[in-house]
Amino acid sequence: MINSQDSSPRIKALQINMDAKVYGTFAEIGAGQEVARHFFQAGKASQTIAKTISAYDMTFSDEIYGKAGRYVCEERVSRMLDHEFDLLQERLPQRRDTTQFFAFADTVATSAEEEKSHGWMGIRFQTKPGGGANEIVLHLKMWDNTRLAQQDALGILGVNLIHMAFYPSNNPKERIAALLENLSTKRIEVNMIRFSGPDLAHLDNRLMSLELVHQGLTEAVVLAPNAQVLHASDALYGKALFVLRGTFRPVTTTNLEILTKGLEQFRQHALVKGQEPEVLFEITMNNLAQEGAIDDEDFLNRVDTLNALGYKVLISKFYLFYQLKSYLRQCTKELIGIVIGASHLEKMFDAKYYSELPGGMLEAFSRLFDDHTKLLVYPYKADHVCMTSKVFHPDKKYEHLYQYLLSNESIVDVMNCDDINTSIHSRDVRDMLSKRSSKWKDFVPKKARELIESRQLFGFKP
Repeated sequence: MINSQDSSPRIKALQINMDAKVYGTFAEIGAGQEVARHFFQAGKASQTIAKTISAYDMTFSDEIYGKAGRYVCEERVSRMLDHEFDLLQERLPQRRDTTQFFAFADTVATSAEEEKSHGWMGIRFQTKPGGGANEIVLHLKMWDNTRLAQQDALGILGVNLIHMAFYPSNNPKERIAALLENLSTKRIEVNMIRFSGPDLAHLDNRLMSLELVHQGLTEAVVLAPNAQVLHASDALYGKALFVLRGTFRPVTTTNLEILTKGLEQFRQHALVKGQEPEVLFEITMNNLAQEGAIDDEDFLNRVDTLNALGYKVLISKFYLFYQLKSYLRQCTKELIGIVIGASHLEKMFDAKYYSELPGGMLEAFSRLFDDHTKLLVYPYKADHVCMTSKVFHPDKKYEHLYQYLLSNESIVDVMNCDDINTSIHSRDVRDMLSKRSSKWKDFVPKKARELIESRQLFGFKP
């Protein structure tokens, strides 16, 4: 008998092994046969496993799955799933009417250096005999400091993924939580996940990605137009980055005017010339939360309006700028420009925000600023006062530090912003929408405005 309260990898594997309908292949490159091992050790594996394979040698792997630019990449795991799932159907036609076929695959690099330990994992499966093929693919990073521990964590994650595919919770958010059962975020990070197929069409990958950040499985995710979920390191690798942080509820013409002016200036930098910077609109979790909860509809409204303008959105858990920069630096060595309002400089130079760091503000700034990172400050206008980086003065004890950052051009003003009305904010637009004032249309970009009207977003009523 299977203890329904026991969610250990062995019990999960045994439950799958005892299901006479589920049958498939395990293909694992790197880190050994860590996932298949659980199914062999649980017992009754012959009822589940058609084949296991470890095409460890690159020549063998290329012969079976075709050549790929890298061996630990999404393209490789996709080819593995294609090949193994098609082979099952081709060689076992007599079982098509009684069997839910699946192919599990992973391609992983373990290393004593934590930052190099990562991999791709996926499963293609049927939810009923003869049904269409569904797929779940994810990218993972391993934080254990020994290869043996990394392999152990990999095996548990693989069992969790297969079990979640065949025995999913009715609550989509609980599917994300199920991935880390018997694990912790100190051991495994899942920083990208994608669901597809006829039986998973009801799952919005953007909301599932939001849950990765919300539940602490990763620090940030990148969402692109056409509802695409991207792996950040692949999407941002080797690119100069230009980042705007805000609520974007909704995005305003002021946001785009600042973007235009700042980007024009950023392109002229010697470290950027010759390439087009990647623009990211960043929304932090604290900006998404309302009364302690995340409003999924509000989240999608913000992402959709930004995507409609053709921009990528970074959803992050970063409260402080140095945290954002440290994350982005893992993705690229090129110039990073972060746009900040002059009104935020005072908070930036408030020591209370860095009390958890042993080195306080100095440590935070050492993490934030390097030769390839700049803060671009746009003016704040209110009560006939225009605040810029040049007119701001921090507490006297930080004045020398601030002057150094200015003279080193680590902090620079966004130029030619005199005609931009920076006093208009998203909350002003929402207030106009709630009052059914047509003036809101003057402050929202055309494509975003059309989407708001057609789908009645942010409380718009015709």
